[in-house]
Amino acid sequence: MAWVWRLLFIFMMLWTVCQSHLHFAPSSRETSAAAAASNKTVKTGIAAEVAGYTDVAKRIIDLAVFGAARNRSYTRLADFTDTIGTRVSGSNNLDMGIKYMYNAMVKDGLDVHLEPVKIPHWVRGKESAQMLLPRTKSLAVLGLGSSVGTPPEGIKAEVLVVQSFEELKQRASEATGKIVVFNQPFVSYGKTVAYRAFGASEAAKVGAVATLIRSITPFSINSPHTGWQNYQDGVRRIPTACITVEDAELMWRIAQRGQQIVVQLNMEAKTLPDVGSFNTVAEIRGWQHPNQVVVLSGHLDSWDVGQGAMDDGGGAMISWEALSLIKDLGLHPRRTLRTILWTAEEQGGVGAQQYFSLHKGNMSNFDLVMESDLGTFTPVALQFTGSDAARKVMEEVVKLLAPINVTKLEDNGEGTDISPWMKVGVPGT
Repeated sequence: MAWVWRLLFIFMMLWTVCQSHLHFAPSSRETSAAAAASNKTVKTGIAAEVAGYTDVAKRIIDLAVFGAARNRSYTRLADFTDTIGTRVSGSNNLDMGIKYMYNAMVKDGLDVHLEPVKIPHWVRGKESAQMLLPRTKSLAVLGLGSSVGTPPEGIKAEVLVVQSFEELKQRASEATGKIVVFNQPFVSYGKTVAYRAFGASEAAKVGAVATLIRSITPFSINSPHTGWQNYQDGVRRIPTACITVEDAELMWRIAQRGQQIVVQLNMEAKTLPDVGSFNTVAEIRGWQHPNQVVVLSGHLDSWDVGQGAMDDGGGAMISWEALSLIKDLGLHPRRTLRTILWTAEEQGGVGAQQYFSLHKGNMSNFDLVMESDLGTFTPVALQFTGSDAARKVMEEVVKLLAPINVTKLEDNGEGTDISPWMKVGVPGT
């Protein structure tokens, strides 16, 4: 984990010390001639300035890897997850996690406040699935977020196994009254997750009574993966859950032999009224341009079937650690560094979207938005989305990261929580 927050801190620090404003929102910026002049200035000015921060980068790396901050973010993460545990949206544990982080960052000497939001409250309840024909087998299952439950007696139905939405449409006449099992091949998370998100509604359109979705993962040890799903307006809501890769493949093979498959599905899932929650915000104010902001973020909520260490406790901790390192080194950024620990990301970026709506009136003050939500592993590259001018700066930043073997600058910086900003032209990574 030290590798990751060292990388993110260097990145954020270099953006805040640069003197030029690099956010080019598409709706209200300079003419093309002015933009070209700005690009030239960046290339010869700010990029050159960033290239001169080798000594600063070395101080950061030394403190993070060899100094007093070594392994600190890991210790913080372990303490947090051991103390709080799971933090699903709407739960008491999420409330406890937010209070924990607020108090911890205040104790760390940071300027911290909470911003209220309303978030979904879905409860899993007891759930089970069992294949009854052609043989008896217990199926590992996890209901998907926002799913409705089954009737108290459950749903007992024949299974239709398909590998794509297109196959489901072709076999629509076979789906009525059945449980549709999606055994879609894993292509990438971004593409394959559509089956988890929309599978229930697509199956309901052709008369299915429930869906079981192959978990969205390239690897499995008989472990189902949960996640959020979205019902389409005007479509009957049917229960939906994920099963393991192994069980999806098993039912596919059985179906290919022409054998009948019958499954019993029981789910107590229900959605309660929305509840109050908070985005947790900590910052170090810039001395020269305090109204211009660089955001570093992760989300505090998790699912209810794990402690959320990777998704996204690690991202939250490195976002906090970045500010701690700045404070420890006595560095004074020109721009405000703002760490935001989002709530209810797993439900579709609910906390971030409400924060964006509240602050979109001063959108031009956001210079850069960052999100860590892909797991805290050894980094191999920076993913970045922004203007040509901003990219020139990033090319110099990546050069400073060569000592930790990060030499690639990739396109398509993305993240659920920061996507609203990037859609209006704020650079993101």
